Amino acid sequence: MSKLINCIFATSADTKSQGVIIDVKLFTGSASSYLAEKIADYYGSDLGALHVEEFSDGEKQPVIDESVRGAYVFFIQSTFAPPENLMELLQLIDAAKRASAGYITAVIPYFGYARQDRKDKPRVPISAKLVANLLEAAGADRIMTMDLHADQIQGFFDIPVDHLKSSAIYTSYLEKQDLDNVIFASPDVGGVKRARRFAVHFEKHLVICDKIRERANEVAAMKVIGDVSGADVILVDDIVDTAGTLCKAAGALMKEGAKSVRALCTHPVLSGDAYTKIQNSQLAEVIVTDSIPLSGSSPKIKVLSSAKLFSRAIRNTHEHKSIAALFVGQ
Repeated sequence: MSKLINCIFATSADTKSQGVIIDVKLFTGSASSYLAEKIADYYGSDLGALHVEEFSDGEKQPVIDESVRGAYVFFIQSTFAPPENLMELLQLIDAAKRASAGYITAVIPYFGYARQDRKDKPRVPISAKLVANLLEAAGADRIMTMDLHADQIQGFFDIPVDHLKSSAIYTSYLEKQDLDNVIFASPDVGGVKRARRFAVHFEKHLVICDKIRERANEVAAMKVIGDVSGADVILVDDIVDTAGTLCKAAGALMKEGAKSVRALCTHPVLSGDAYTKIQNSQLAEVIVTDSIPLSGSSPKIKVLSSAKLFSRAIRNTHEHKSIAALFVGQ
């Protein structure tokens, strides 16, 4: 199959749709270039050319520096803070739509604002739904993301959503570890389904840490439901932000007789003094993905890359193959 490479920055491979060769182009936003480069490398292509211009008042304007007419376009950008990361992604989608791109997919490894998925008190926004509306209004035809805070956020969209699971990454890692004495745990009641997926896959027991919050980002008390005496416990969560919940859960588990406590947390938000908390906690290790770049360092934090998973999902998407096939057994 011939390649359609029109300039030195043209990305990727081509695919056929009803006998027509379609160019596939991968681009990165400013916030996720570190990850997008690895995704493109696994995919076997270069990233598309773009640059971001800035006005004197700080207003930014991303510019796509090559043709995307009729192409399958993938924009890779997580929407962690600051809010400009989300705005840039919306601008890139709008630019591609106005440049007659054939199909636009927003690849969002970390979907920001996902924790605001309901009205849990009067007069608050459902920001996850607002972001979904903005992405669709900008012109996205498809969303690809990983480990949404709540699965039902997929229903906020009226376009296809490929919801990747980090368990595909962690399972491969854990299968190489000694799990004879392992018990899986959820740091709160809301994450039970997530932790149970690992417990079922590895045929291990599951315990739950029941937390009581007095206000956002602050845990008042923690109680362990289940027996962890002498066990190596692995906590499973989607986001580690201030690390308060994780560290309190580790302390509670050790108090109940656990031999050691590790954690799997997909998105390392790690705000405030999270690094210090983790370093001073009873956690032996915190394993995260690279959906968000680390803003600090700790010998207790280990990063596993999501690049291969996303590259395979991108290829399956434009080749019209199953995404679910990437998570068989998960």
